[in-house]
Amino acid sequence: MTTLDLPVVPGASVVEPRARFRDLVGSEWLKLWSLRSTGWSLLLGALAVVAFNLGTAWDHYRYWLQYDEGSRAEFVANDMALWDAFTYNAALVLILSSAAMGAVAVVGEYSSGLIRTTFTAVPARSALMAAKVLVVTVAQILFGAVVAAASFWSTQAVLSTRGIGLPITHPGAPRIVVASALLAPVCAVTGMAVGALLRKSAGAIVGSIVLVLLLPAVLTDRRHLTAVLAHATPLHAWQRLADAGPPAQELFPWSAGGAWLVYALWVLGGAVVTVLAVRRRDQ
Repeated sequence: MTTLDLPVVPGASVVEPRARFRDLVGSEWLKLWSLRSTGWSLLLGALAVVAFNLGTAWDHYRYWLQYDEGSRAEFVANDMALWDAFTYNAALVLILSSAAMGAVAVVGEYSSGLIRTTFTAVPARSALMAAKVLVVTVAQILFGAVVAAASFWSTQAVLSTRGIGLPITHPGAPRIVVASALLAPVCAVTGMAVGALLRKSAGAIVGSIVLVLLLPAVLTDRRHLTAVLAHATPLHAWQRLADAGPPAQELFPWSAGGAWLVYALWVLGGAVVTVLAVRRRDQ
């Protein structure tokens, strides 16, 4: 028998299969956790948030016997132990750290020049960025869940030594924990969107902080326009969901459902901007 030699076509190349979305997700997951800064950022951010909450609970524990009977009764009647579970200052730290980590997740590749290599290897830019958004969102959900759970458990454990701690089954407690946990991915995806638009490390971090931290802080509820704008920010949405006391006398009240909707719209909007902003720009 004779062997048939097939002619070799000059310039022919093997067409490799396109990367599947789950492969992109796996690659982005490995890329995220291969960075030493990821673990340190999450650890330091978590410690700072829990420390703020635990410090407030410790103050109430320490000075509890010095409060008068009226103050103690008001503390218990208004479920103020839930306020210690996740304080306003802790929320600010969480917003700052998550927004910065989200921005760095995008601009890190631009500053190092790795983004061109990535887009060359994976021409489907939108799918690649969608995978990155999914990975960062999942990581931040886990981060937020750990921080919120640790804060609730530690603060209520301290307050329970005075007999004023509350269980997770107490009305309003699950909502505070969930709202605080989800604040992390909301701000992280927003940071990614700012990073995808600005593509500079310093500018993206500063822009993210201004958008999710400073802007909501200057908006007040005294006028209808500023109240509407304030209610449309993640910080004010978290405040509405974390409000464990009696209903406040607001000029322009809004519902908890509206606050959840704000969370959802910011995540959706941030994801869309992140995915679409990289279609034609490499730098």
